[in-house]
Amino acid sequence: MAELRTLARPYAKAAFAAAQEHKELAEWSQVLTIAGQVTANVDIRQLLANPGLEEQKKAELILEVVEDGVTEQVRNFFAVLAENRRLTLLPEIAALFNTYRADLERTVDIDVTAAFELTDEQQQKLAQALSEKLERKVSLAASTDKSLIGGVIIRTGDMVIDASVRGKLNKLADALGS
Repeated sequence: MAELRTLARPYAKAAFAAAQEHKELAEWSQVLTIAGQVTANVDIRQLLANPGLEEQKKAELILEVVEDGVTEQVRNFFAVLAENRRLTLLPEIAALFNTYRADLERTVDIDVTAAFELTDEQQQKLAQALSEKLERKVSLAASTDKSLIGGVIIRTGDMVIDASVRGKLNKLADALGS
C-alpha cells in the first residue's frame, strides 16, 4: 500500500498542479475519483493487466467511462499514465489529489459513528466544535452502530477519537489483563 502511494505521489502532485493552474480542481477531482473507482474494480484490473491491449487503448476505455470533465489536459495526463504503465495507480492518485485539494481548501471529511442516531442539532454542534478544533470546514457523515453501547467514534484521515462505551470497556479490559 505504501509503495503504491509512493509511486502515485508524483502523478498526483502533477495532476494537482495542472488542475490548480487551469483553475479546474473540482473537474479534475471528479474525473480522478471516478477513474479511481473504475480501476479499483477487479474486472477492470484484469483488463488493465492484459498485455495484448495497448496502453493508450486502456486509457481511452477508462476516459470513455468517465465522460464528463475530460479536458485536453486530462487526456494528456492519462496518456502519460498509460505510457508509463501506471493506470492501476489511479485509486491512489485520486486519494492523494483529493487530500491535496482538501488541504488547499481547508476542508475535512469526518465520519461519526454513534450508538444512537444523532439529531440534526447534535450533528451541527459536533461539526461546529470539530471545525473550531481542526480549524477547517467540516463535512460530517453520521452513521449508527448499536454495538458501541453509547458515545461516538470520530474518524478523519488517520485520526480516530474513540469516545464510545465499547472503546472504554476495551481499554479497561486491556488494563486489567496486563
